[in-house]
Amino acid sequence: MAGGVTERARARFEALVDRRASGEPLQYVVGRWGFRTLELMVDRRVLIPRPETEQVTQVALHELDRLAGAGGRDQRLVAVDLGTGSGAIALALAAERTGVEVWATDVSTPALEVASVNLSGLGGRVASRVRLAHGVWWSALPENLRGRLDLVVSNPPYISSGEMTELDAQVAAWEPRLALEAGPTGLEAVYELLNAAPAWLRPGGVIVLEIAPHQAGQAAAMARKAGFTEVEVHPDLSGRDRTLVAKGVP
Repeated sequence: MAGGVTERARARFEALVDRRASGEPLQYVVGRWGFRTLELMVDRRVLIPRPETEQVTQVALHELDRLAGAGGRDQRLVAVDLGTGSGAIALALAAERTGVEVWATDVSTPALEVASVNLSGLGGRVASRVRLAHGVWWSALPENLRGRLDLVVSNPPYISSGEMTELDAQVAAWEPRLALEAGPTGLEAVYELLNAAPAWLRPGGVIVLEIAPHQAGQAAAMARKAGFTEVEVHPDLSGRDRTLVAKGVP
């Protein structure tokens, strides 16, 4: 079969092989990647979804279940994914829990374009409970959400400027630096999220953050200084500290 379709298919396949041979990550070459129950479009505008973030999402879902079971709730829980990127965490929350209204924010307009494509693939009933918003962290949210959030979750940048030089070349050369590098200490974004969270969470609300394992002690201390009285760190599948959970602000 030497028809034109076959020639085009072969040319496309060879182009994909060339892209992979050049060092481009497989996820970008394929253009889609699995995250929990979802298949997401991914390209260089967003981070590649990783198993560690799936675990962070599982912790967030557990907290939503705990809040939903606390009683006295006559309306939907409100969750926010700050720095949503491809939309992975936000869309997983909406897809796996029907009683949740989800806001997904990002400072990167290109990232929100990817999240919008992924949102459109969810189907109307799920997508109707998700809102995308552009802005820097908390400033992306409407003011009427202040003090009303049940859950905040984020996979923020947590790599220090010095550590950027030690990253795997495939990560440093291809994935968006804005989503990787936090600043000189690596904790700049974590601090900003924790410091403002008490003003945005309702009494009893919770914030769940992905962190680097070596940051666990400092991040937990930041959470307590911000006013959280219940602070936990959960391990990832490799047993490394990965997910910070902070609650207990009256």
